[in-house]
Amino acid sequence: MRAIQTTAVLDVTPDIAWRVLTDFADHAEWNPFMRSIEGQPTEGARLTVRLTPPGGRAMTFRPTVTAADPDRLLEWLGHLGVPGLFDGRHRFELEPLPSGQTRLTHSETFRGLLVRPLWRSIAEPTTAGFEQFNAAFADRCLAVKDQPAT
Repeated sequence: MRAIQTTAVLDVTPDIAWRVLTDFADHAEWNPFMRSIEGQPTEGARLTVRLTPPGGRAMTFRPTVTAADPDRLLEWLGHLGVPGLFDGRHRFELEPLPSGQTRLTHSETFRGLLVRPLWRSIAEPTTAGFEQFNAAFADRCLAVKDQPAT
């Protein structure tokens, strides 16, 4: 098992962060790492996620949402090929802070037979992609902060 974890403090409340995170149709406008996400942010739903790691090739995955707790947690599990070869559990945790801000913990845990041999080639670009996402997500949250929910 290997894991990548990043954090960011967002200058919005968790409900606004959740609204931006789960507005999948809007990701193409602001998200440099996950260029598109299709599907519903509900447990059991199947998504189509197009990743573009910095300096890497674009990849499309079809993960299943394993947790969707509004304003708190969105998680999905994806597989490269068949389950057990290379599995990734991707998590977005939103923690309210006393300041009215939100701490985003953006992580992925990798398991499977191919994790060890592929790790050196994926760890750095994936971490960079998470950091790109976090910065763009923080900016997008601020941009929609005062817009009414649709």
